[in-house]
Amino acid sequence: MMQTLIHLLKCNIGTGLLGLPLAMKNAGLLVGPFSLLAIGILTVHCMVILLNCAQHLSQRLQKTFVNYGEAMMYSLETCPNAWLRTHSVWGRYTVSFLLIITQLGFCSVYFMFMADNLQQMVEEVHVTSKTCEPRKILVLTPSVDIRFYMLTILPFLILLVFIQNLRVLSIFSTLANITTLGSMALIFQYIMQEIPDPRNLPLMASWKTFLLFFGTAIFTFEGVGMVLPLKNQMKHPQQFSFVLYWGMSLVIVLYICLGTLGYMKFGSNTQASITLNLPNCWLYQSVKLMYSIGIFFTYALQFHVPAEIIIPFVISQVSESWVLFADLSVRTALVCLTCVSAILIPRLDLVISLVGSVSSSALALIIPPFLELITFYPEDMNCTTIVKDIMISILGLLGCVFGTYQALYELTQPINHSIANSTGVYA
Repeated sequence: MMQTLIHLLKCNIGTGLLGLPLAMKNAGLLVGPFSLLAIGILTVHCMVILLNCAQHLSQRLQKTFVNYGEAMMYSLETCPNAWLRTHSVWGRYTVSFLLIITQLGFCSVYFMFMADNLQQMVEEVHVTSKTCEPRKILVLTPSVDIRFYMLTILPFLILLVFIQNLRVLSIFSTLANITTLGSMALIFQYIMQEIPDPRNLPLMASWKTFLLFFGTAIFTFEGVGMVLPLKNQMKHPQQFSFVLYWGMSLVIVLYICLGTLGYMKFGSNTQASITLNLPNCWLYQSVKLMYSIGIFFTYALQFHVPAEIIIPFVISQVSESWVLFADLSVRTALVCLTCVSAILIPRLDLVISLVGSVSSSALALIIPPFLELITFYPEDMNCTTIVKDIMISILGLLGCVFGTYQALYELTQPINHSIANSTGVYA
């Protein structure tokens, strides 16, 4: 249970967490926390729906385990609509494609995040002080291209993803939680000091900026793709519901506290990442280092999902003597793909935010209610559940549109505009 809880926390505490203070600014001091709580509850509810549907289908088909894509395919095979039954395999293909895009997208963002932080720490060494004064905007000319830092990180990530067992990864996940906890403690220690009068902050922002909040909030919940694999790896899978509720409650409380306190501390000066607002001293530079270490180990967890989809198909095409070589080659190629994406695609974080918002909204809010409808509808669902599922799916669709709007809006801004989910200093 403890190993699973550690994995669950690490899967949901990623780069999006650092952008929550700006998300609160886009929603308002009152509307933001309540909206984030509502989105969190809906996301957890959809995770429970996914678990229930997978368990029901595995019992119906007498299978030990079904993954997300298989659950979609098997439920479509028994739905009333003949066209959907005929094309049920496309349900699995769609879910698998969205999972691959989402998880590899997160991995690409992690690549950029780690390289960006490493570059900042190196470039700001000569201006970092021992006294922690409020940060000033620095205009620095990088002496080493950021692509060099990405290539430096690449071989270490390749070695990390060679670890295939989630139980072994729990050791590294524990280290990631410790470093993330340390960085979070330093952030909270700073933002809770001398908080200005919050009565000057708007309780409700304009609806245009609220669209940006919606996309960021949905993007922040990153763990939907890991729910079924984590349950499958447990020694006693029946205990996973308790772990899910307990772990996600901690995650939601952390999100609300960091976002609200960060916005109250920095007000209208809140940056795209809260690390941009921290003082430029050695103590708070260590926040970047610790959080980067945490993201480094989280990379392996997010990578596990696309690897489990792609690798079985690849090794089924080769002889038994080539299985290990094919496995390691695919893992290496996928890590290199995320690295190349981070190098080649300009303003990668916004492109990934676009892809992540679309696919994450679909996986977290649109598909699970739809899956429940087609799984349990032949068994006389009550009207309340049907209406509830339809409303959640519609809300997820709106979130998909809002997330797309957010990314497109950011992409149309000049290069010096604050970029979400990044800690770079842009001036």
